[in-house]
Amino acid sequence: MSQSRQDFEARLRQIGAERYHDKHPFHHRLHGGQCTPDEVRAWVINRYYYQHSIPIKDAAFMSRVEDPDLRRIWRSRIEDHDGTEQNEGGIRRWLRLADAVGLDRDYVAARRGVLPATRFAVDAYVRYVRDKTLLEAVAASLTELFAPKIHANRIEGLLAHYDFADDSALSYFRNRLNEAPKDVAFGLGWVLDHADTQEKQDMAAAALTFKTDVLWAQLDALWGAYVEQRIPPGAWQPGEGLARGRAA
Repeated sequence: MSQSRQDFEARLRQIGAERYHDKHPFHHRLHGGQCTPDEVRAWVINRYYYQHSIPIKDAAFMSRVEDPDLRRIWRSRIEDHDGTEQNEGGIRRWLRLADAVGLDRDYVAARRGVLPATRFAVDAYVRYVRDKTLLEAVAASLTELFAPKIHANRIEGLLAHYDFADDSALSYFRNRLNEAPKDVAFGLGWVLDHADTQEKQDMAAAALTFKTDVLWAQLDALWGAYVEQRIPPGAWQPGEGLARGRAA
């Protein structure tokens, strides 16, 4: 027997409470001001690969949607990241953060130096959304339920502890505070409407769990490579990809 709408939403929220990547020690280190400049740069480089892939994931999703109303609503996610004539877009805002931490934005945009585990995790997410049911694809996006809190904490922590942090550098996070709630409201409502059997609710919960694993794996990779100094071959090495005139 399926859970009530209220109980199923509580189940989804509990997944975030237990598994969202705001609990990862790398984020505590970053927001608390303990990251070295190179650790911050490594985070910016690797997180860009995720940012770059989000509109690709959403385009893959839309290519399978036959309902024009769902496509119309979903395409705003691509515009939020890729930008429009009126909206700079999240990808360009992330490159402003790259500028602020002393990286060459062309190096970052070319997705050079990305950790193998980052590529594997993010590419797995794109494939998941491309290949799984629409319900699972939408449910996997529901980590957005938990994102506003981490964005607010990140803004506060970076402003308090890092010289590079200012309104321009942190514009990506400030904009997501406004953009994410509309995506959350629609995505959550859609999942609650369509997960109308026990089997579908289990599928949606598993999809959200998978997405938390994707986010957690990226931070595990960063921690191992740049906090514990086990940088794999081909990954970014401190001193590479810096903007002209910036010292390592």
